[in-house]
Amino acid sequence: MDSTAVAAQAPVLLVTNDDGIDAPGLRFLVDQLVAARCYRVLVCAPDSDNSGVSHCITLRHAVSCTRVDISGATAFGVSGTPADCASLGISGMLFDGVVPDLVLSGINIGNNCGYHIIYSGTVAAAREAFLYGIPAIAMSYDWVAGQSRVNDLKVSAEVCVPLINNIVTEIKNGTYPQGSFLNVDVPTNVAHHKGYKITTQGKYMAARISWKQTVYKKPAVESYQTANTDVDGEKDSELVTPAENNLLFKRVIVGRNSDEVEGEQDMDHKSLVDGYITVTPLSPLSRTDPDVIPYLKASVSRLDAYQDGQTDRTC
Repeated sequence: MDSTAVAAQAPVLLVTNDDGIDAPGLRFLVDQLVAARCYRVLVCAPDSDNSGVSHCITLRHAVSCTRVDISGATAFGVSGTPADCASLGISGMLFDGVVPDLVLSGINIGNNCGYHIIYSGTVAAAREAFLYGIPAIAMSYDWVAGQSRVNDLKVSAEVCVPLINNIVTEIKNGTYPQGSFLNVDVPTNVAHHKGYKITTQGKYMAARISWKQTVYKKPAVESYQTANTDVDGEKDSELVTPAENNLLFKRVIVGRNSDEVEGEQDMDHKSLVDGYITVTPLSPLSRTDPDVIPYLKASVSRLDAYQDGQTDRTC
């Protein structure tokens, strides 16, 4: 069988992210997949940093797609969000009718555990693929400023490849479960990780956020390009004089939040800090607190009685 036929039969992997198509995490992941010589690798990723945009999508205007030279892959930078990129990449429109077998989002710079999953563009891209029936994995590295180095992203890609290979095999065999997508977080000390651990989503948030009035125009949060620097962003920012009715505000950290409840060993962030590569199955459906259902049923019953005029209408 010639190489063209082999390539045509190879599993197709679509890579995207939220840090942008030039981000090192994505490039290292693509390098690993191409080097494996087992896959056809497609890339459809934002043409600029889209960190923290959650599941935003573009509806009111077209997005532009520009070919990007990435060795061994077919790649496009897109003027859209991570969810846009996943949607376009699996549509068959961008890659001449080819639909991927698996979507990979990452490798993100910074963990996506606990409540951070809600804000994450990385996770949103995987969720978008899952919503349209394509298996997906979001992958993030727990970057710590002053401690982590770019090479840690390369090692993170290396330790994720065995999991990717296993899932591709399960997909080919028809044995991969269809009920969830995966959120993978790699520990800071990735070179000495303790192995994979199946976890559940906790309530972790890195910090409590508030707002502060400012006279500087600057990014609200640091991007991957500045994640390992100690530069004061405002020092080099443009000083502006806001008009009386045009004020500037920026997000600020007002406190650090505690982690999950002690003793809950299988929560995502606690396990990540303990040195494990966490693998958290996620669903687009919200988890409902079972205790709230009886309360709401009783409350609605009282509302029905109120509507029927069977109870006192006073406040």
